[in-house]
Amino acid sequence: MSERPGKFKLSPNLQHLGKIYYRMNSLKDIRKPKTLVENKISFAADESEVSIYDTYEKASRVHLKADELLLCGMVSGKKIMHSEGVKSRIDEQVFLPHESFIMAPGESVEIDFPDATMSHPTICLTVEIAKEKVLKIHERMYENFPALSGDSIWQPGTSFPVLHTHHSHETQELLNQLTHLFTENHPDRKLLIDLHISELIVRMLRHTTRAFLLRYCNRDPEANSLVAALYWINKNLIKPLDIDALSKHACMSRSSLYELFRKQLGCSPVEWQQQTRLTLAAERIKNGELITVVSYDLGFNTPSHFCHRFKNLYGCTASEYKSKF
Repeated sequence: MSERPGKFKLSPNLQHLGKIYYRMNSLKDIRKPKTLVENKISFAADESEVSIYDTYEKASRVHLKADELLLCGMVSGKKIMHSEGVKSRIDEQVFLPHESFIMAPGESVEIDFPDATMSHPTICLTVEIAKEKVLKIHERMYENFPALSGDSIWQPGTSFPVLHTHHSHETQELLNQLTHLFTENHPDRKLLIDLHISELIVRMLRHTTRAFLLRYCNRDPEANSLVAALYWINKNLIKPLDIDALSKHACMSRSSLYELFRKQLGCSPVEWQQQTRLTLAAERIKNGELITVVSYDLGFNTPSHFCHRFKNLYGCTASEYKSKF
């Protein structure tokens, strides 16, 4: 692919998607639709494949099956995901930009496209990753993440056959960079793609760990120092985080506590608390609660501070998020 597409003008409702939307629109010459539902263009690499799907009209119950570990990243529009496989155990879930949907090999879902039009297509990027590659990275990471009381965190596709999660800034940028790499003839393209895919797997496994630990800490709140710390944060979620009290509860020094969070969760205790608050806030807003009430209930000093934090994580304002449900 030697030609580089020209510039384009972003439509106002997609300006917040920034560079990733630009790079995906730069594929417009090779993305001319052959079909109006799930029009697909793919780019293959060693042990992985990236695909871009455009849907231009409303549709329902479109089948998707994962042959390998599959990461779906929403770019624009909205999907509604329905469980089809026996293992997945998901109910109807709304899938929005700045979110990922991770599916284990062999899992199936059915998808509705309620808002897709020719002028505002629903766009999704998928990354299919060979099981062998996931296992190699899984084994390397396992050394840093001991099992919890006999339960293994690292069972991708077993504990969490379908995982719906929000993009971190880093994951969003990785998807952005991957799209760019697959559309240029850089001499080191294959190597760079492999490195980016490896980093993406690491970040996905970290998300799995977070989900695992959130469930586990309610079942056995004193299992180990990390679980004890997470349980304490959740029990004191609306209060300013007292690191000294948290360290004492986890029986660790401040420096050891920060290092533990960094290694196993990729964030600080304060960042974890903030993300947990915002996740809970999103659920309450989705259920129709007033944004101002939610922000004060969860310990934010002002609604404006809450809205700023919310937009950083979700890619839209709390009001815009509420309107999508």
